[in-house]
Amino acid sequence: MAASEEHDSPTEVPQPAVEKEETKTFKDLGVTDVLCEACDQLGWTKPTKIQIEAIPLALQGRDIIGLAETGSGKTGAFALPILNALLETPQRLFALVLTPTRELAFQISEQFEALGSSIGVQSAVIVGGIDSMSQSLALAKKPHIVIATPGRLIDHLENTKGFNLRALKYLVMDEADRILNMDFETEVDKILKVIPRDRKTFLFSATMTKKVQKLQRAALKNPVKCAVSSKYQTVEKLQQYYLFIPSKFKSKRLGSLNKFKAKARSILLATDVASRGLDIPHVDVVVNFDIPTHSKDYIHRVGRTARAGRSGKAITFVTQYDVELFQRIEHLIGKKLPVFPTQDDEVMMLTERVTEAQRFARMELREHGEKKKRTREDVGDNDDTEGALGVRNKVAGGKMKKRKGR
Repeated sequence: MAASEEHDSPTEVPQPAVEKEETKTFKDLGVTDVLCEACDQLGWTKPTKIQIEAIPLALQGRDIIGLAETGSGKTGAFALPILNALLETPQRLFALVLTPTRELAFQISEQFEALGSSIGVQSAVIVGGIDSMSQSLALAKKPHIVIATPGRLIDHLENTKGFNLRALKYLVMDEADRILNMDFETEVDKILKVIPRDRKTFLFSATMTKKVQKLQRAALKNPVKCAVSSKYQTVEKLQQYYLFIPSKFKSKRLGSLNKFKAKARSILLATDVASRGLDIPHVDVVVNFDIPTHSKDYIHRVGRTARAGRSGKAITFVTQYDVELFQRIEHLIGKKLPVFPTQDDEVMMLTERVTEAQRFARMELREHGEKKKRTREDVGDNDDTEGALGVRNKVAGGKMKKRKGR
């Protein structure tokens, strides 16, 4: 990304500690009344640290670089200033938010529409894996906010007739480090070339990598850096423990993201794809089944709970093979984690029940597979009742022979 000579290094504006303590409401930050009411309806009782730092500066028209711990309320830090400005100068295709994943894009859209529901804000989510035609129709309606992954947005900029971002007023790059780590650098370059230079830009990232610094120089003008934590750490209200467990006693749980978000399932089994960006308020406990190879991934995983001032708990399974990785995590976060209190005898008594449940599950899966393989070619037999068919299947070992001449 070619750096522009007018894009200076970020300045850090120190905020007096006393002032931060006195600032307790969104109205104190300069947010208009109608949006303050929307915050109350969402249960946002007071602004988070990154919101206290970023919102007043954004309302002053400054470009922002936001560095904050995961679960810090970053979406509100850029959504509220954008909606505040939209109220002052209403316009279609007012803001573009770039995100690395479709899940994060839909989540950001939900927050924009929730905050702007009383003022009629419309947003469009432009991501891969969804029909392009329906997205083209949504863009034709010229929503106020476009939330997109870089690749699919480029597709529409190049192929959707009548769609352009030449009047754009705000650009947000959320999770910028992930956007660049997913090799979207070429797409971001193309997007920067077709949007106005005279705009406000917010760049939010968990880490300040070399790629993010390069993007900052290319995309931001005289930015202000808002960093609410200078080192890797977890939020204060997160209770963290470890549980030492021999590796042979680990068992599994299955679930899906949508059912989990809808509270239809109480347990979600996920890979690191879900370790960043997802904001599900009712997550009470995060269990690290395997210790991440990269210690920084631990920060993101446990950040799925204790978000935006809420409390939470994280428990990490540590086997005899994981001690070194676990010690690296403790070194990174700067604290020794206590052992999670358990009654070993009670836990070991459950292993027999778990083993029995696994055996039944394997039997059901095997029977289900066999039923799929069965054909209906036995319809012409002398006795074709359901009961007789079941008896024949058992005698034949679950397999039916094909008849000759058919």
